[in-house]
Amino acid sequence: MPNRSLFKFLFVFVFVAPAFSARPARAADAPRRIEITAHRFAYDPGEITLKKGEPVVLVLKSADVAHGLRFRDLSVEVKVSAGGTAEVSFTPQKAGDFVGHCSVFCGSGHGSMALKLHVVD
Repeated sequence: MPNRSLFKFLFVFVFVAPAFSARPARAADAPRRIEITAHRFAYDPGEITLKKGEPVVLVLKSADVAHGLRFRDLSVEVKVSAGGTAEVSFTPQKAGDFVGHCSVFCGSGHGSMALKLHVVD
């Protein structure tokens, strides 16, 4: 009979106990990456929607000259050299609609270069 008790113990230990044990914590999700192409005198895409509290990385690519992107209300800014790529990471903490503007003079249409950012709950 000792073998039968040992078998029961092993069965419980191998098959039943793991169901009650704590599962390892899942690694944090990687931030959402959004690619934006800047060119005279627009951003592509021209509008982005994010979730409040969701970490994000904006990847700004220049298709021609140096550009920038600044959201004053969110304290977010990134600059990119001609033909280059740059990134900025942030987590929006407030919902609303925000407008980002080019922060590097890029020519005669510079003042109208804007990107709309919608942050939703």
